[in-house]
Amino acid sequence: MLWFWILLRVVLTPIMYLLWRPRNSGMRHVPQKGPALLVGNHLSFADHFFGPLPLRRPIYFIGKGEYFTGTGLKGLISKAFMKGVGVVPVDRTGGSAAEAALDTGLRILGEGKLLGIYPEGTRAPDVRLYRGKTGAARLALKSKVPVVPMAMVNTFELMPPGQPYPRLGVRPGVRFGPPLDFSRFYGKEDDRAVLREVTDEIMRAIRELSGQEYVDRYAAEVKAEMAGKTPRPVDEDD
Repeated sequence: MLWFWILLRVVLTPIMYLLWRPRNSGMRHVPQKGPALLVGNHLSFADHFFGPLPLRRPIYFIGKGEYFTGTGLKGLISKAFMKGVGVVPVDRTGGSAAEAALDTGLRILGEGKLLGIYPEGTRAPDVRLYRGKTGAARLALKSKVPVVPMAMVNTFELMPPGQPYPRLGVRPGVRFGPPLDFSRFYGKEDDRAVLREVTDEIMRAIRELSGQEYVDRYAAEVKAEMAGKTPRPVDEDD
């Protein structure tokens, strides 16, 4: 992702600040070096741009391996773009997506990098905050790195689903909160009750930063209903 990071810092950053004047805060809470897990809400594709924007370090995200397997010119462009915005593919062929994501996340953190993860598991269907999956909590307890809540603001209005480019006249931003301390739960990453408690604490921290209304349902279920489909059972870890 080095090429895109350089492009973002040198070319896109001044343009993004000039056109959208983002409101950012709390950058001091993100470690300047060493690993950290950034847990945030996910409102828009624009989150990948405006979340890392005020930081001096790139953020890596875990993504589906399918994003990197396309063929032809479109596949090459998709692969290059996903790598450019810091998306690391997860290989799901050798086991569950949850285990693959966990292993990939631990590897990224083990390399001393910033890892971004969206506990909701998918982009929200509207401006509300939805129930978090426990995979982020499991990763936090297993890695024992600082856990920094990250709230995206106004990115849904900036670039809602189906919108091909960001709108003008909307001021997006990102807010970082103080690191969350889960050391009391270390060694209990396989306890489902503990994972749910940690996950709920993470979501409360995000909600306090974002000011969103909280919905105690999984976003994937709500999106399926909105599309007229029967919601499939949600794997809390996946």
